[in-house]
Amino acid sequence: MAKRNLSRRQNWRIQKIQDERAARADRRAERAEESLVGGDLGSEQPGLVIAHFGVQVDVEATSGELAGQIRRCYRRANLPTLVTGDRVVWRPDNQQGGVIVAQQERQTELCRPDQRGQLKPVAANVDRLIIVFAPLPTPYTNLIDRYLVAAEQADIEPLLVMNKSDLLKTSPNPELLQWLDDYSRLGYRTLLLSAGEGDGLDNLRAELKDHTSVFVGQSGVGKSSLINALLPGQDLRVGALSESTGKGTHTTTTAKLFHFPAGGDLIDSPGIREFGLTHISHDELLEGFIEFRPFLGHCRFRDCQHLHEPGCALLQAVEAGEISAIRMSSYRHILSTLAN
Repeated sequence: MAKRNLSRRQNWRIQKIQDERAARADRRAERAEESLVGGDLGSEQPGLVIAHFGVQVDVEATSGELAGQIRRCYRRANLPTLVTGDRVVWRPDNQQGGVIVAQQERQTELCRPDQRGQLKPVAANVDRLIIVFAPLPTPYTNLIDRYLVAAEQADIEPLLVMNKSDLLKTSPNPELLQWLDDYSRLGYRTLLLSAGEGDGLDNLRAELKDHTSVFVGQSGVGKSSLINALLPGQDLRVGALSESTGKGTHTTTTAKLFHFPAGGDLIDSPGIREFGLTHISHDELLEGFIEFRPFLGHCRFRDCQHLHEPGCALLQAVEAGEISAIRMSSYRHILSTLAN
């Protein structure tokens, strides 16, 4: 079924209904907290948001007698929206739940615009962005480059992971391997592995140890399969590729945090086929392409857009082979999507 285009007024009405529902949910949370009087709420203690379910979130106690326990908690109405990976202060109740009373400062946050163009955090306190792609569904360098720009802007270290590498045995893809070489030359770390056959998983485990990582990538590239291979017993649902579109089907519906026994955490985020960067500036986009940096500020014109202007240092670098024509094409495509 074709996606229905909504008018501005329809979008406004939908947003108004959603805001009213959120306000009602906040009032319910306030009433729930107010009903817990006297000694019914325990003392304040630190916790970690490990999953998000609309109004409520799952909080793992990180110290004290309850350390390791997971409680389904409400948040106080005066708190901002919480995401998986947030560190919080919470108080347990006497019914195996609790109330979040404060949000601790985020060290990093990964954000993307929602369907209305509003910037929305999707994970907090992440220091590794694991960009997963595969020979199938068909990967696109532009989407990979969007993730890389987002990682650079958020000061999160990216790691490129090509899953399903076993498919290359029967269907060689020299172009895809060339992409990996190109990214490696730029200084980005890359891994080839196969969740299905177990090849390369030890290398990925070593990369994930003692870090808080988030998996991103198209639906169908095998993020859930990788987690099942890395954390036996989680049994995340795995979706097959659509026969009609060749694209992946969504199996993850909420971001969830997992602990590795040897150390480190992993946040699995809902699969997304697009990663908009409409919220960033032109200068931030240029800085996101790390190989552009030595040439910035050396164009003939100060307001150079690096498209076709004479004396453009970036275009001269492309001609000299110092910047990839594919990456330059990605830059132009992303630039065309930025808000004016």
